Amino acid sequence: MATDSALMTDLYELTMMAGYVAHNMHEQPACFDLFFRKNPFHGGYAVFAGLETALSYLEQLHFTADDISYLASLDLFNDRFLEYLREFRFHCTVLAPAEGTVVFANEPLLSVHGNLAEAQLIESALLNHLNFQTLIATKAARVNNAAGDAAVVEFGMRRAHGPDGCLSVARAAYIGGVRSTSNTLAGQVFSIPVKGTHAHSWVMAFPNELDAFRAYVQIFPDSAILLIDTYDTLTSGLPNALRVAQELRNEGHELRGVRLDSGDPVELSRKVRAAFDRAGFPLVRIVVSSELDEFAIQDIRNKGGQVDIYGVGTKLATGGGPGGGALGGVYKLSSYAGQPCMKTTSDPLKATLPGEKALYRLLDSADNSLLDIICLKDDPPQTGDRIFPLTPESQPLTVPKGEITDLRHTVMKNGRIISRLPSLQQSADHCAAQLRSIPEACLRLQNPAIYPVGISASLQQLRQETTHRYSCTLHGRNRDLIDSLENFSGNLLKDKA
Repeated sequence: MATDSALMTDLYELTMMAGYVAHNMHEQPACFDLFFRKNPFHGGYAVFAGLETALSYLEQLHFTADDISYLASLDLFNDRFLEYLREFRFHCTVLAPAEGTVVFANEPLLSVHGNLAEAQLIESALLNHLNFQTLIATKAARVNNAAGDAAVVEFGMRRAHGPDGCLSVARAAYIGGVRSTSNTLAGQVFSIPVKGTHAHSWVMAFPNELDAFRAYVQIFPDSAILLIDTYDTLTSGLPNALRVAQELRNEGHELRGVRLDSGDPVELSRKVRAAFDRAGFPLVRIVVSSELDEFAIQDIRNKGGQVDIYGVGTKLATGGGPGGGALGGVYKLSSYAGQPCMKTTSDPLKATLPGEKALYRLLDSADNSLLDIICLKDDPPQTGDRIFPLTPESQPLTVPKGEITDLRHTVMKNGRIISRLPSLQQSADHCAAQLRSIPEACLRLQNPAIYPVGISASLQQLRQETTHRYSCTLHGRNRDLIDSLENFSGNLLKDKA
């Protein structure tokens, strides 16, 4: 599958491009903003991820001869447009936060400045890269936070959304705080530590469980983690694991751990921990897997479970859970031909913010995040400015004293990445620092606090002016249409008379 192809887009991007070219609109300057309307998982934040892979895609974007031939075979596009595509290269400027930045609903995360046709084409591909990885990085951060001091391993390859999906999962999860994976290819590609145990089939392939354990530790005497629930955890798996642990110690090695993949993880982990402690093996680690997510992990901890490592698969790799499944990221035109644009719509929740914008964050003296401010690009906020919250029921507030920092930077200019991007480790470290920076109440799994995000007074005024302009234009056009229909009907009646 050619995921780097220019054809990795929705057809309507191409039909709109063809229309822009036909009407000589394609070279007009435009700006698009990428954002999401609701924090995923009914949570208090999201973790921005997927930027590096998105930029790499944009940098090589072009149409091959085979691409042009395929599009010609659709009998949709004229020769002028196909010739335009032959010479197509991406030349836009892209602004974005660093990967791992904690972000919030309705903030312009990524902005694309360039000509209309180029900026339009990339909508679907950008959303594909950023929506999924942001969703998974956010899920990973929630899972990792729920685990406390315990480690988390990403076990989701077999449930991920295809071969490309499982690599994106491992990468995004690492940014969000899950620092190891069972996916060996992801380990090679991204230099992520790989972890694993064995399956029930290993145990079942031997005459008995004890023979299976002995055979496994013989091959991996210093790294073995034994799966002890194939038959019965407490009456079979645990006694056999204890016996093998003692045999390993007699030979100068130590059993690394045991894994529980079924049953009550709270009761079983406590009994397994107590048994190994009594036998003199306090360092044997207990791994729990099977349908875990942040809520299950929190419940295990709250009830006194004794777990050192959580293996999280399906619900991490698919972004599953309440409010999950997909990040509702969108990509909307905010400026065209030098004029602000906005979607007004009959649904106020889907209205957009007009104009070319900037995104700032206010920090206190301890680098704690206090407030995010969306403003017009040439009008940065100042202490004492009036800010209008995005939630209508909230009252305007005044920007307090603090350090106002620009959350976004130019990461691509003229279609080329302009500076070395952070490593995956640096992005993961940045995410960890960001999560420490935002209010702890925003991290809660249930009823998280709403982090304050507002717009500047000048952006608020532009929104009102643009809404009024659209309303007047629409009203005038509708009045003209009604008048023309009435005149047509009247003339028709006269003719009949």
